[in-house]
Amino acid sequence: MVDAVRSAERLRAAEEVVAQLRDGLHVVSVALPSLRVDLVSLASEMPCPLVDLGRCNLDTALRLAAVLQGLEK
Repeated sequence: MVDAVRSAERLRAAEEVVAQLRDGLHVVSVALPSLRVDLVSLASEMPCPLVDLGRCNLDTALRLAAVLQGLEK
């Protein structure tokens, strides 16, 4: 039962991170449509959820790169 609770907590934490990423990317006009929790990473006895950033087109990748480069300055 304790493992089930921990698994649920990990899933919730991963879902919160995905929401935070989506919100943060929205602020800088970048959308990653495939951004999600990777469900396969939840399939083990002790799940370790991964965040799937997904695939994006070239324009989105360029916008994301420009935002990240702007943070370095």
